[in-house]
Amino acid sequence: MVLLGVMTQLLARGGAVKSFADWLYHRIQSGRQARIGVVLLGWVVFIDGIFSCLAVGHVCQPLSQRYQMSKEQIAYLVDSNASPLCSLLPFSSWGPYVMAILAGITLLPLSPLESFIAIAQLNFYAITVIVLSLLIAWFGIGFTYPKSANAETSQSAIEDANHADASTEVAAGSPWLLGVPMASLLLASIGFTLWSGAANATSNELAAWLTAADIGAAMRDACLLATGIAVVMLKFAGRSLTHLLSDTVAGIKVISFAIAILLFTWMIGAVIADLGVAKLLASWAEQFISSHILVAGCFVLCAVMAFTTGSSWGTFAIMIPIGAEIAQAVDQTLMLPVLSAVMAGSVFGDHCSPISDTSVISATSSGCAPHAHVVTQLPFAMIAALSAIVGFQAINLGLAPLWSWIMVLSVAAALLYGYQQLTTSRAARLASAA
Repeated sequence: MVLLGVMTQLLARGGAVKSFADWLYHRIQSGRQARIGVVLLGWVVFIDGIFSCLAVGHVCQPLSQRYQMSKEQIAYLVDSNASPLCSLLPFSSWGPYVMAILAGITLLPLSPLESFIAIAQLNFYAITVIVLSLLIAWFGIGFTYPKSANAETSQSAIEDANHADASTEVAAGSPWLLGVPMASLLLASIGFTLWSGAANATSNELAAWLTAADIGAAMRDACLLATGIAVVMLKFAGRSLTHLLSDTVAGIKVISFAIAILLFTWMIGAVIADLGVAKLLASWAEQFISSHILVAGCFVLCAVMAFTTGSSWGTFAIMIPIGAEIAQAVDQTLMLPVLSAVMAGSVFGDHCSPISDTSVISATSSGCAPHAHVVTQLPFAMIAALSAIVGFQAINLGLAPLWSWIMVLSVAAALLYGYQQLTTSRAARLASAA
């Protein structure tokens, strides 16, 4: 986590993000490409939710004038491809954090890495949010460019942006300063994991390699390699050693807060274990909660917790161990689906919360008010959440994951279509009234 924090600050402060922004800005030719570009850039900057919100928002904000995208739309696309994506990837900063919590649960049927992957596969909310953001970016659903009181001013702003674009050919930028370290992190994470697993496993099966892999060492080595590559590339790009050292210190300061949260959550977990809170809640759940609504109920509970606190990580730390205890008491075959519901509900609550750091940063980096971002994002988040509840309930009732996914995507598509028809008819009424 320290190395990831250092790497994010090296790339942000060293000009890698700005260089990538310049390169991207000169290659987008239409509004659809601009919207898809925001989504894909979020996938490139995958190592941390907050860094993704900061980097992608600042990179893509100029697109709002050039391609008539509302700032609320950019904020939505930025936010929807930050935390939801990070919650699915074991090689993001979220991966080691969640796996560290999972490692403290003795009831898990799989290793922390295998459990994380299995949990991610049933994270109906996060995956549905990403799919919806792609559809919304492709079709331009739900957002309109804000009309200026003076149309000439709006047109002038667009022309000024195009003129600035044409006059800065010397600053076309390059994707390599950002792309190479990110690709190194991704490939090295996978490579070191498989290497350590192959060295320790007793068979040649991929599942055995993943089980025997030293994921902590693999992540550490991959982050060390990627950070080293970033330092070398920035040094050759003209960044001084003094500035690189300052960037490193800034990265440690930024990530230290997250590490402090993790340390305190471990303490909270130990206190909960000593007090028997998890066992008490598990016994109550066994008495009062039907096993038929356990998974969907955990999703709703964690969504409320994360929304009111504005923290998905804090909800993870509290509810993952308790969710495991409850599943063990009610129906141990539902343990991984329950943990998926905990992850999904936490991400949903954080995604919609007006006091969430990612919500605020997505809005401010995209140039819109946090309140406007939360209000315009909420309908699409609710579509994904309602679809996820259907999926978790289907899993709870014994439906196979494939059929559950078909139900989730079908419900999401129907709700999105209904919302689009509603907004279209409302816009038509307003236009006729005017």
